[in-house]
Amino acid sequence: MSATPAPLPLEDQVAQWRQFVRRRRTIHSADITELEDHLRTEVGVLTEAGLAGDEAFLVAVKRMGRLDELSREFAREHSERLWKQLVIGDAGSATTTAAARSDAFVALGFAVAAALSMKAPALWGHGFSEQGTFYVRNGSLLILPHLLGYFAWKRGLGVTRTLLLLLPFAAGALFANVYPFGERSNTALLTALHLPIALWLAVGVGYAAAQWFRGSVRMDFVRFSGELFIYFVLLGLGGGVFIMFTVLMFNAIGIDARPLVQNWLLPCGIAGAVLVASWLVEAKQSVVENMAPVLTRVFTPFFTVLMLAFLATMAWTGNPIDVQRNVLIAFDLLLVLVVGLVLYAASARDSSAPPNLFDRLQLLLIVSALLVDALALAAIAGRISEFGFTPNRVAALGENIILLVNLAWSAVVSVRFLAARAPFTAMERWQTAYLPVYSAWAAAVVIAFPPLFSYV
Repeated sequence: MSATPAPLPLEDQVAQWRQFVRRRRTIHSADITELEDHLRTEVGVLTEAGLAGDEAFLVAVKRMGRLDELSREFAREHSERLWKQLVIGDAGSATTTAAARSDAFVALGFAVAAALSMKAPALWGHGFSEQGTFYVRNGSLLILPHLLGYFAWKRGLGVTRTLLLLLPFAAGALFANVYPFGERSNTALLTALHLPIALWLAVGVGYAAAQWFRGSVRMDFVRFSGELFIYFVLLGLGGGVFIMFTVLMFNAIGIDARPLVQNWLLPCGIAGAVLVASWLVEAKQSVVENMAPVLTRVFTPFFTVLMLAFLATMAWTGNPIDVQRNVLIAFDLLLVLVVGLVLYAASARDSSAPPNLFDRLQLLLIVSALLVDALALAAIAGRISEFGFTPNRVAALGENIILLVNLAWSAVVSVRFLAARAPFTAMERWQTAYLPVYSAWAAAVVIAFPPLFSYV
């Protein structure tokens, strides 16, 4: 007879409850704090009455009512919030307003600092529009430390812990600039592609402060990363329109504005947009925190059909995968996107809900992606056996193996969940626990590949 699993500590139970409530878009972050205070008070009262901690928590949650009903109640009482928060922020107390204003000014300061960092290399003769790979290799080193600094300030990390988190950036700067890369070095391009992935883990640790080893916090960082990408794309689209009108207007008076765009607007705008987008995610998460999961629901069927159509066409025609660098990059991006769809679906799903049609569709997506990955791996292995090792092929081989492991175990977990043999939280734990693997492999590519392949 199996032993009964020990109940989770109260703080872990409250953290799970808070994460679940945050998925209700109509409940504001300030409301969640208020509800949590009520929950803790009720747990305290019940504990003093003689209930055990886990029993007191369950009874307290039961007394607070169903969250769906709670969401509808907040939606009715605060229906004006959606648009007001997008423009003027929270309608809270003077203290809350002052804190929000301070946060905005600090984020703006870091955005300006990041923009200036993108221009600093020009003092040493590195122009943004030059043909070399300096900015390609060092772009993440010029921007991400400022994002880490913003989170360090916001989370109150302190000077010592912030400096420790900056050590990976110092190491990255060393490996990105000391190695003697040639003008058309493949390992230089691999460094440029993998260095941001390796450094993103340090940003995640700063985002999570002292709670990185809690799976719910890592999932919050995953959710933040997706929302950051969405905001950055939206800001980029707006910036593209701004640049277009800048060039058109100055051309109308006979002035070529392209040097201004290439040397100032593009580098400074890219760096500043990362910080501004991060601030928007932090400030407006209660309004649009479910945007990425909604897009996941929309695009999962499309990518499932794409994978199945590709496999069917490949089987019908008998054409193998053409293992060229651009093709490998495209396949890896596609598989990463599939993993992202799985991640964001997990971040938005009610863990206690039973399996549904979307879960089965997601399993079909995972299995089809797994088959595509296996075919790509076979093509890469065949290419290596025929023509030998190159940095691009070895990098693609490693990345596809990492994705294959992720997709394979995700398929196992999905099958177990659909068969009612494992909770959905197993998928969340697997995906969040696997995140450091990507950064570890990226760091290995940055550090070991250039000397291993003679910097070619």
